Amino acid sequence: MTKCRKIIHVDMDCFYAAVEMRDFPEYRGKPLAVGGSRQTRGVISTSNYEARKYGVRSAMPTQQALKLCPHLILVAGRMQVYKDISKQIRAIFQKYTDIIEPLSLDEAYLDVTDCKQHQGSATLISEAIREEIFRVTQLTASAGVAPIKFLAKVASDINKPNGQCVISPDQVDDFLKTLPLRKIPGVGKVTEEKLLGMGLKTCADVQAYDRQSLLKRFGKFGEVIINRSFGRDDRAIVSHRERKSVGVETTLLQDIYTLEQCQSVLVKLIDELRRRVERNAAEREINKQVVKLKFSDFVQTTVEHQTESIQEQGLFQLLEQAYERGEGKGIRLIGVSVGLRSKQIIESGNEQLQLPFEL
Repeated sequence: MTKCRKIIHVDMDCFYAAVEMRDFPEYRGKPLAVGGSRQTRGVISTSNYEARKYGVRSAMPTQQALKLCPHLILVAGRMQVYKDISKQIRAIFQKYTDIIEPLSLDEAYLDVTDCKQHQGSATLISEAIREEIFRVTQLTASAGVAPIKFLAKVASDINKPNGQCVISPDQVDDFLKTLPLRKIPGVGKVTEEKLLGMGLKTCADVQAYDRQSLLKRFGKFGEVIINRSFGRDDRAIVSHRERKSVGVETTLLQDIYTLEQCQSVLVKLIDELRRRVERNAAEREINKQVVKLKFSDFVQTTVEHQTESIQEQGLFQLLEQAYERGEGKGIRLIGVSVGLRSKQIIESGNEQLQLPFEL
């Protein structure tokens, strides 16, 4: 019989904003966001709960956030401080397990299946971790405990902030019956609308739906939706995540409209891309290069082709293809990146496998 895993998903509460409120008490109780300034076309990295009451969210353009909350306090952020605190939190995790999968500075999965502390109770381990995080950093964390990764992540959001939710193995089936499909990671607004159009709102709906119809409509992701709806998630905690890409992008101060303007920006981005590849992935083989454009209506497009090195002429060709897709719309962001061949593929000599590319 397979041992039931004990997975904890720990998620710091509005991490960047919480650090700022900790260090600058005058921010407490006021709408606060970390991100781009009023003068530039930046985006919000994190907002505190007071700002979220006005609809301010991460990844939102700063100007939109200010329209929703004119008295919003904006701070640029202190990345090195956040990194140092993240190291403190990671050290706490390591007291309980070495099987840790960081998702970002403020979020991680932990596999505590074989942890003997606190009588091996994942619930008590999670509580102890959260208590120590607060004692060491004066910051709160929320957590989800479950036998599979996806449910642990869903659970960590249920009792935010400064809470935790436990889904034991015998509770999984009942929990899934009422779980909205939007809670499945990867199901965004567009996919949710398609599912609702098919009469599918909860995991129970998917359980009763025709499998082949779902696969026909959503392809491989349909398989993910089906598996998650039935509580199937065999993904292990990945302690080491191999870098899959290196990229650089810039949000422009004003929309630009001509291909020549885009080409001038691209020249500078290519120079920076070369520096980043040399600094972060000099020993890795490149397998593709990509150009990304985001238009004035926030729709974005990417174009890519296979290559074994940064080819400037090829990037200009990709830029032209992406530009034509805009059909005259203004361009607010330009990005360029390269995909990196997996070390495992290189060592095995298997050239048929393709790396998934991430921007």
